[in-house]
Amino acid sequence: MANAAAYVARAYTRCRFGQLHYLEGRPEHAVAAPSPTLVLLHQNPSSSLEYEGLVREMARDRRVIAFDTPGYGMSDPPPRPSSIEAYSAAFSDAIDALALTQARGLDVFGYHTGALLAADLSLQRTDVIGRIVLSGIPMRDPQERAKRLREARATPAPTEDGAGILARSAALWRYVVTERNPALPLERAAELFAEKNRGMHRGWWAYEGVWSYDYQRLTQLTQPTLVLQAHEPLLELSRAAASLIPRCQWLELPDLNRDIFELGVKQLADAMRAFLTPLAAPDETIIA
Repeated sequence: MANAAAYVARAYTRCRFGQLHYLEGRPEHAVAAPSPTLVLLHQNPSSSLEYEGLVREMARDRRVIAFDTPGYGMSDPPPRPSSIEAYSAAFSDAIDALALTQARGLDVFGYHTGALLAADLSLQRTDVIGRIVLSGIPMRDPQERAKRLREARATPAPTEDGAGILARSAALWRYVVTERNPALPLERAAELFAEKNRGMHRGWWAYEGVWSYDYQRLTQLTQPTLVLQAHEPLLELSRAAASLIPRCQWLELPDLNRDIFELGVKQLADAMRAFLTPLAAPDETIIA
């Protein structure tokens, strides 16, 4: 039930790139009508830290796993920048390592870069993933993607004076902290900044996959999909991407624009539950 308390912990599992860190939430006590385990995949550069509030909320009535993408948060990096398909295959490894396929199946949610990871993981694991929620699908036009890919690949390595890293850190601080929604406390914004800055010069690596992704792959999705869209800069790009997905519902959250996983957890969770939670027999229970 949605009113149950949640237990949240951190742990590691394994994947093809080494150790994969994740945040896990479960109902504190047995609850009725359990739903499939929900997998959360984050934006780039970030980590499962941005999902802390959503994990705690959604874990009131289901198991929730928020992975750190390889090379982000506390997960081991791949040997080089990789494709969306390769990162998604690492999550598939982790799903098997955690034996998540032995439960009631999986649902998956992804935001920005995580939206592509969630979609591609769903293509790779049609055997276990039942429903998909995506938000902020970054389907820029081919020319813009090519430009951004060139810029990402040109990210310089560290230097003795640290000029490149310091400049990128200053820009990230402005975006995450200075330009935040005023309702977000400074200390939390600084914590999110530090996590996003953890990868430093390797923070762009997942963009190799984002800016070279073949968006026609979205037409191959077979699972019911919800695009849950805040009124952010990717709104119209996400709408265009949603039109490619065969079994897709579109839902806008016009009151949300920035820092949505800090300030909009209840709205996001309510919309996700309405789409993800199946009707179940009244005597079904799950023991956490």
